[in-house]
Amino acid sequence: MKGIIKMFIRYPVLGNAIFLAIFLFGFLAFKAMKTTFFPEVQSHTIFVVASFPGASPEEIEEGITLKIEDGLKGVTGIERVTSVSKENSATITVELLEKYDANVLLQEVSNAVDQISSFPVGLEKIRIYKMEVTDFVVAYSIYGDVDLQVLKTYARRIERDLRNKEGISKITLSGFPEEEIEVSIREDALKSYGLTIDEISAAVSKANLRITGGTVKGVEEELLIRSDSQGYYAADLEDIVVRTTASGGLVRLKDVARVKDRWSEDPNRTYYDGKPSVTIDIDKTSDEDMFTIARKAAAFMEEFDGRHDDISISLLRDGSGIVRERANILTSNGLIGSVLVLLFLSFSLNPRMAFWVALSIPLSFAGMFMLGTFYGLTINVVSLLAMILVVGILVDDGIVIAESIYQQYEKGLKPFDAAVKGTMDVLPSVMAAVLTTIVFFTLFLSLEGGVRRAFQGNRVCCDCHAAYLSGGGYFHPARTYCPFQGTKGRS
Repeated sequence: MKGIIKMFIRYPVLGNAIFLAIFLFGFLAFKAMKTTFFPEVQSHTIFVVASFPGASPEEIEEGITLKIEDGLKGVTGIERVTSVSKENSATITVELLEKYDANVLLQEVSNAVDQISSFPVGLEKIRIYKMEVTDFVVAYSIYGDVDLQVLKTYARRIERDLRNKEGISKITLSGFPEEEIEVSIREDALKSYGLTIDEISAAVSKANLRITGGTVKGVEEELLIRSDSQGYYAADLEDIVVRTTASGGLVRLKDVARVKDRWSEDPNRTYYDGKPSVTIDIDKTSDEDMFTIARKAAAFMEEFDGRHDDISISLLRDGSGIVRERANILTSNGLIGSVLVLLFLSFSLNPRMAFWVALSIPLSFAGMFMLGTFYGLTINVVSLLAMILVVGILVDDGIVIAESIYQQYEKGLKPFDAAVKGTMDVLPSVMAAVLTTIVFFTLFLSLEGGVRRAFQGNRVCCDCHAAYLSGGGYFHPARTYCPFQGTKGRS
């Protein structure tokens, strides 16, 4: 170590060249670095979702959930299985051990579920998928004294326009129930035409289809035959023929029933300032940048709001604001630290020495950015917190080394000898202090499984798949609580 210090002092051109190279490549690495809310981690969670319309939570638990949990017991690499059984559906969350590949275990979990042959009749196709790791960016609310259908139309238009912008792909709408088509059969019409409810139900099911009818091969072309009579609105179903009379007359659905579009009875509705609203949540994938998304979304929302007088747009939550706030704290702390170092060291030691000590702060960060790109470092709330803590350490160590060198110089040593001896005298203490900090925070790297993912903010609610924050509570994109009401959970 002493030889390295002597070499850089004896050949300042080499030191200045390395100094400028670190600054240059560190700046380029910083410009290319992505911004996220949490550190990027690999997904280690698999969801198994089963739907069984009309079943109670107890039936779901006994007929589906317990069987899937038993079937997963023989799969190697699973750390924990939790489940939520509620009316009509069940969600089983499979948390994997860190050292196992989630893509491989996804297939093994799928095979284990497919081997279960005793599921109840009427169970819909079970969906098995790996959780995609995304970060929350911003959430907007559109609201006004208009019908909810109008708000939903505006929200769909905003969603389509935002998806067309480069770098924005994850958009979720909430605040309105699912749309349904209600067919209310009139009893007097049934008696008049001699029909039954089963006949009407069968007629609607047979007519409301989208099927293929094979192909017709010609000499020069091949034609695909398809029948698309599926309706999405009440007006599309009104003319369905329920029965043909002996005289050739047609009895249509509108003759025996009232058909109308309506919202489902799910109370999923939101209000803003007492007015109906729709929430637009924008997330980011691992390939996208948080600040870029927030900036584009803000510009689009402002422009959209200015073109429409019947609705208003307000910002609900801004995840990028938290990251930006910590980045501002880091910047201000670094600037204040550099200014204080310059002032106090200039008054007590030497202005030139104070300048180089202050310059070591941005140099250290440039080196960190340059090396961080090789390890997938991102600008996030955790890394920014670490940088804020490191600013104080850099200032302290710089002052300690500078003061030691100046002390040797005051004792009569030449500048070269004073720099070498002053650095070597305090180097063991400085290295011990730095290594102590490194060892303490390295303990977090030894955490495995759910504990580590909880620290990284990568836990999810097994009911709504909301991200779990290590500080406590659930972060749901559309609300600030975890909607477990009416569910039956097991772990």
